[in-house]
Amino acid sequence: MSSRFFGSPFDSPCPPSSSVMELIMGNKSSTHCIVPKNSLKSDSQVMADLFSSYLTIALALSVLSIGAIFVKVYLVYKCIKEKGLPSINVKNTGHGMAAELTAAAPLLPDSIIRNTTIENFLDEIAREKPIRFTSLQLEGYTQRRSAELGAGGFGAVYKGMLPNGLDVAVKVLDEGKGDEVTEQQFMSELGTLWRTNHANLIRLIGYCFDDGMRALVYEFMAKRSLDKYLFDRKHAVGSTTLLAIAVGVARGLRYLHDECQKKIIHYDVKAGNVLLDDSLTPKLTDFGIAQLLSRADAASVHAARGTFGYMAPELIRVGTAPVTEMCDVYSFGMLLFEIIGRRRNMDNGATEESHRWLPLLAWSMYEDGRLLDLVKECHHHPVAAADEERWRETTERMCKVAFLCVQEQPEARPTMSMVVNMLEGHLEIPPPVYPFGWMYPSHDHEASRSDSASEPLIISIDT
Repeated sequence: MSSRFFGSPFDSPCPPSSSVMELIMGNKSSTHCIVPKNSLKSDSQVMADLFSSYLTIALALSVLSIGAIFVKVYLVYKCIKEKGLPSINVKNTGHGMAAELTAAAPLLPDSIIRNTTIENFLDEIAREKPIRFTSLQLEGYTQRRSAELGAGGFGAVYKGMLPNGLDVAVKVLDEGKGDEVTEQQFMSELGTLWRTNHANLIRLIGYCFDDGMRALVYEFMAKRSLDKYLFDRKHAVGSTTLLAIAVGVARGLRYLHDECQKKIIHYDVKAGNVLLDDSLTPKLTDFGIAQLLSRADAASVHAARGTFGYMAPELIRVGTAPVTEMCDVYSFGMLLFEIIGRRRNMDNGATEESHRWLPLLAWSMYEDGRLLDLVKECHHHPVAAADEERWRETTERMCKVAFLCVQEQPEARPTMSMVVNMLEGHLEIPPPVYPFGWMYPSHDHEASRSDSASEPLIISIDT
């Protein structure tokens, strides 16, 4: 074969069986072949080429490994975000907060809280990942409890700030109540709130269970409690704002009664247990005496708990009737009167005896068609002529719902779902009957009370 076939200046090609080393060493048995000088490489050059190839492969593998690490980190982050694992980057989500609780998220019933040890209870809580703080952390966050927000029967609440700048309220339980009482309070409140999630319920961020400190950490509410806001009548509050506050509290109670897998009875609905955020969104708090009930057991509880003035008759008459969520409905009705009148229900300093108890005064003015006068007398602020019709309509709606809520017989009261729809104008409000005959008997109202107070409330949808 001619060398011209390869386009080479060689006289003859190298046989395919001849090695390069044979050609270099001059193997006599090999066929003579002419090799160009620039086609041969030294051993060092070969090694350099191999090293360069290995380096390229190593760099490629390193890039792939780093990429895989970033992918894993992203997947872990996404999993943590979706599963809700502990994080102190908590924000007040307000109305954007989910209002539903899935059936896969059971609450701890009272029986477990009562019968379990505190250690087992904390292990159960830890699975849902609220943040467990140390007492040293909370002392630092609250600057050694330097800013007290308030105090109650079970301890004091202090303002604090987490390292990420989030303001919190730290409720430190009173050890003076005794270990057993404190632990029951601690487990009741923590066990109720750890899986609830609603725009009108206070959000639990974490807890502390150290020697010498039992504490619960909540989101901070800038406007403090509803009673402080309502009863400070130096500033005017519009009818729209008052109605929105009432509807918000009602929605929170509806969630507890109807939308949780386990029905929750709050037992202590009052103005002091409703907090307001910057936008005046109301949030129910203080679940220390709340009770979690299965649907089947809800009618078998007999107990007296709550605050006098808000307590339903069945709570006062211990053992006479099963305690159901209707006791919360009664308390909400009493709260509605205070929202309408912006004063406490009982005013011993009133000049007229008939004005001392606000619910009875409201009924009297309702019968006389003078509910607008109730607002003018109680608010100490003039009502503009242009706003009178709105005030009259809002006051009448809230008063009629309140009268229905405080009926003596639990079965005569509406559910909180009905209450929300009536306040929002989606349900027609039936004319209420006199609800206070068991406290203030009146000949004029006795007949209507005996005929209808024990009958279940039937409401039709307003089309």
